[in-house]
Amino acid sequence: VPMGVLSCMKYLMFIFNVLVFAGGTCLAGTGVWVAVDPAGFQDIVAARAVLRAGAWLLLAVGIALSLLGFLGCCGALRRSRPLLLL
Repeated sequence: VPMGVLSCMKYLMFIFNVLVFAGGTCLAGTGVWVAVDPAGFQDIVAARAVLRAGAWLLLAVGIALSLLGFLGCCGALRRSRPLLLL
């Protein structure tokens, strides 16, 4: 396999993982906003237990995606197979 192809794959994997990290961070931020903001969503969330659970689920999924994206970025830059498989 030519070296240029491997370099291109490395940077494509890095960019994809940065997008996953950014999406996870946005989800986590939205989850915190929905769970904590007393003026905006708290009235809606307090009214229904399902929405409150959804806010915490959104936060957990966002944190997991952020961690996954961060480890993927580190694995792509270092060419670490265990980090990429994780």
